[in-house]
Amino acid sequence: MRLRPAGNLLRPFTLDNVCWRCSQQLQLRYAKPPTRAFARTFAPAKPAQTSQWKAGYFISNRLLPRAQDGSVPKHRSTSIAPDDATTRAKEHLPHRRRQAARRNATPATSLTGEESSTITSNSSNPSVASEHPLPQDASSALTTASAKHPAGSLRRQLSLLLSLSKPRLTVLVVLTAMAPYALYPVPAFLSPSIGLDTPSLSPLTLTFLTTGTALCSASANALNMLYEPAWDAKMSRTRNRPLVRGLLSERKALAFAILAALTGVGALYFGVNPTVAFLGAANIALYAGVYTPMKRISWLNTWVGAVVGGIPPLMGWAAAAGESATGDGSFRELLFTSDAAGGWLLAALLFAWQFPHFMALSWPIREEYKAAGHKMLCWVNPARNARVALRYSLLFFPLSIALCAVGVTEWSFAVTSLPVNFWLAREAVRFWRNEGFKGSARGLFWASVWHLPVIMVLALVQKKGMWGRVWRSVVGESDLEDEDEDEYDEDWITNEADEEPETVVPPVESK
Repeated sequence: MRLRPAGNLLRPFTLDNVCWRCSQQLQLRYAKPPTRAFARTFAPAKPAQTSQWKAGYFISNRLLPRAQDGSVPKHRSTSIAPDDATTRAKEHLPHRRRQAARRNATPATSLTGEESSTITSNSSNPSVASEHPLPQDASSALTTASAKHPAGSLRRQLSLLLSLSKPRLTVLVVLTAMAPYALYPVPAFLSPSIGLDTPSLSPLTLTFLTTGTALCSASANALNMLYEPAWDAKMSRTRNRPLVRGLLSERKALAFAILAALTGVGALYFGVNPTVAFLGAANIALYAGVYTPMKRISWLNTWVGAVVGGIPPLMGWAAAAGESATGDGSFRELLFTSDAAGGWLLAALLFAWQFPHFMALSWPIREEYKAAGHKMLCWVNPARNARVALRYSLLFFPLSIALCAVGVTEWSFAVTSLPVNFWLAREAVRFWRNEGFKGSARGLFWASVWHLPVIMVLALVQKKGMWGRVWRSVVGESDLEDEDEDEYDEDWITNEADEEPETVVPPVESK
C-alpha cells in the first residue's frame, strides 16, 4: 500500500483537488518542486494550467490534505467548496426542478411584503421545508384559470363564483349525502319489481337532495371566504382565492352566498322534507357562524368542523326515511327511532374520518396556520394532534361491525373493510410515532383520501339483502315476503268461499 505524502509535496496548486493516483500520472509535466516552506516562499509563480479533470469530480475524496487544525489551506480557498457544489448539484435534480416550478406557479402579483416574508421564513425552517407540498386545491386552480379570461366575460365570472363554492369539498359533501340515501333499507312495498334496489327510492327526491345539498355547501364555503380574506392571504394554500386577489367583489360574493342558501334550503324543504331542510340550514350556520370564527379562538374548532361533516349523511338518511314515513315526517320520526341507527352510524363514520384527514393535511403548513393566527392543534400541541388522528382512525373497526349489526350491510362488509381500515390505522400509527415527520403526514393524508370512497363503495356493494333479491329475480324465485302475502290472500279467499250466506225464511202468517 502506498502512502500519500502530506501537503502538496509532489503536485502544484492547480491539481490540489486531484487525487493522489491522478497526480502521479501528471507528475512528469512539472519539475520537481522544493520543500513546502521553500516552495511557498521562493517558488516562482507558474501560469495556471487547465486540468483535464473537473475539480468537483474529486471533491468527495476524503484523502485530500487538511491542515492540522482542521481548516482549509489558504491556497485552496479559491477552490470549489463541497457544500456549494453539492447544493448546485441538487438544484439540477429533476424533482428539485419540479418543486421549484410548483412554487413559482403562484402569481407574484398576489403576494404582499408580509406574505413574502412568511414564505421565506417557512422555507428557511427545515422541518417545514422537508415536507412535500400539498396538491393545489380546486378553488386556486379555478382562480388561476379565470384570470386568463377578460375581466367582464361571463366565463370568468362563473369560474370565480364556482371557486367560491370549493368544488371538491362540495362534491364530497354531496356524495356523503347520496350514499346513506342509497343504503337506507327499502321497505318491501317500495321495492322495484325486478328485485334490484335502485340507488334511490325516488329519482326526483334524489335530484332535489343533491341540488339542495350542493347549494347549501356552496353558500357555507362562500361565507367562509368572505370572513377571512385577510388571513387567507398569509397562507400558501389560500392566497390564490378570488377575494384575496381582488378578482371578485365582496358584494357579489355575499349575494351569491345568500342566493345559494335560499335556493338550497328551499329545494330541500319543498322537494324533500322539512327535516332535511332544517339540517341543511343548520350546516350553513355551524360552518360559517361557529366553525369559521372559532378557528381564531380555540383548537376545538376541529371538532365543530367534524360535526359539520357528519350532518350530510343524516340528511341523506332522513330523505330516504321520509319516503316511507307513515306519520307526519317529523324530526323524531325520521331520526330518533330504532330504524335510524344506520344513519347515525354513517354520520359517526364521517365524523371520525375528519380527524385523520385534517390532522395530516394541516401538519405540513402548521407554521402558516401559526403565522395566520389560526388555533390549530398541529402547532398548538403536535403530540396531541398525532394522538387524535390515531384514536379516530382506530374507530373505523367497530363502526364497520356496527353497520352490519344494525342491518345496513351484510356481515361480509366487516371482513372486506378490514384491509382499508388497517391501511389507515397503520399510517396513523406512523404519524403518531413520528409526529408528522419522515413523510408520515403525507402517507396518512393520502390514506384518508382513498379510505372514504373505498368504504362507501364497499358498503353500497354489500347492502343488506340486495344480492339476495338479485339472485331471486334471476332464477325466478319469489321473495319470502311475497310468498307470505300470496298465502294470506289465498287463505282469505278460501275462507270467504266457504262461508255461505244464511237464507232468511220469512215467517208465515196465520190466517
